[in-house]
Amino acid sequence: MQLSLNFPILSTLIFLPILTAILLLPLNLKNQRGYYFAGIAAGLVNLVLSCILLYVFSYDVNVFQFVEKMEFSADYDIKYFLGIDGLSLLMIVLTAFLSPICLLISVNSIQKRVKEFVVAFLLIEGLVIASFCALDLLFFYIFFEAMLIPMFLVIGIWGGENRIYAAYKFFLYTLAGSVLLLIAIIMIFLYSGTTDVVQLVKLLPKLFPLEYQKWLFLAFFFSFAVKVPMFPFHTWLPDAHVQAPTAGSVILAGILIKLGAYGFLRFSLPFFPEAARYFADFIFILSVIAIIYASLIALMQEDMKKMIAYSSVAHMGFVTMGIFSFTRQGIDGAIMQMISHGIISAALFICVGVIYDRLHTKQIKDLGGIAEKMPNFAMLAMIFTMGSVGLPGTSGFVGEFLTIIGTFQANKIAAIFAATGVILGACYMLWLYKRVWFSEIKNHHIDHISDLNCIELISLGSMAFLVILLGILPNYIFKFFAISSSNIVQIFH
Repeated sequence: MQLSLNFPILSTLIFLPILTAILLLPLNLKNQRGYYFAGIAAGLVNLVLSCILLYVFSYDVNVFQFVEKMEFSADYDIKYFLGIDGLSLLMIVLTAFLSPICLLISVNSIQKRVKEFVVAFLLIEGLVIASFCALDLLFFYIFFEAMLIPMFLVIGIWGGENRIYAAYKFFLYTLAGSVLLLIAIIMIFLYSGTTDVVQLVKLLPKLFPLEYQKWLFLAFFFSFAVKVPMFPFHTWLPDAHVQAPTAGSVILAGILIKLGAYGFLRFSLPFFPEAARYFADFIFILSVIAIIYASLIALMQEDMKKMIAYSSVAHMGFVTMGIFSFTRQGIDGAIMQMISHGIISAALFICVGVIYDRLHTKQIKDLGGIAEKMPNFAMLAMIFTMGSVGLPGTSGFVGEFLTIIGTFQANKIAAIFAATGVILGACYMLWLYKRVWFSEIKNHHIDHISDLNCIELISLGSMAFLVILLGILPNYIFKFFAISSSNIVQIFH
């Protein structure tokens, strides 16, 4: 069953938050919470629309659905072209789920320039959803780059002490990689005469021989690798996370770094299959280094945010490893890991924000015994810790297990080394949980803290529910992207 094409649901998902942001700009409300109310309302409407999309989506149809097209020129095949498959659908739902949560958790913590803060997050939501919907390569690039601006402002205005340095580092790293992407898109257009993704999937593997594919693949690779971020392009991420406000870390870890992995699946593999196979071993090496190296660095961190940031680098290493295994299990596991990590990492950053709002510290050595004063918080934090570790019964287990199984079929040595990352992940996450929640109380302010408030309980509770649900019933998610992952695998077999 599909929703009537007379209703442009994808354009609505994109432009509802953007138009809300534009309408908020000239307002000057006396009550700052009015901006939050408007932003959260727009986010919740988008969440309802994405759930409708999820309900009516035909997961057994091998075509892009809810397609919207608008031609701009008869001479050039560049158009406003939207459509989704199972992969982009789940990324849209994840974006719509996390966006209102980002604003909800900021109501009490962000009190300065509230209007601009809400506007920035609404713009991020609209542009991210547009990136996941875009089936025209040029429009994807525009949306893909435009989201850097509001994210740059979120870090640079509402971040920590070194926010300016972190904001510029984030912006320059991601922009540098994208310059190569733009050059590659121009070259593709000049040779093929189109930026239509559906046509390019059929044209490019035949149009370019391996030697040309290698250079184009590398141009796409550097842009997406910075976004993931892969080793050694990861150094911007810990700084960005540590300095960003809690909501900034949530949207960055939960959504924005998934765009790099999405780019590999949507563009790099279908466009340049021979080059992808040629560079697969090289990417296995980078992925395994990321998993082990980032895990070891995470073990040494004393800042909770920095530890979780490095854990994100390690977990995304499993994603890139699974993608370039070119196996059904590996790609299914990579997509599942993207969704799972989007929920778990976002929840862990919210947990850090909860502690920081009460105690004004993120240093592990200043904490301890929080479970005694915040039992509900401790229970939910345990679920997210177990999900990050990859405990069976949580969503984290499904993704990591499948990526290792898929990689083992393609490269046994890479899979064996990557499996050590699971052990290291258990070491740093369980050690973190023990020191923060169950060691003796070192900070006398902990005696006076309160348990989760209603907003925090709803936000973290809903995320914990999804972590367990997807761990117990992963097939519900797999059916949506089964055809998409199968199409990618068929290219290589």
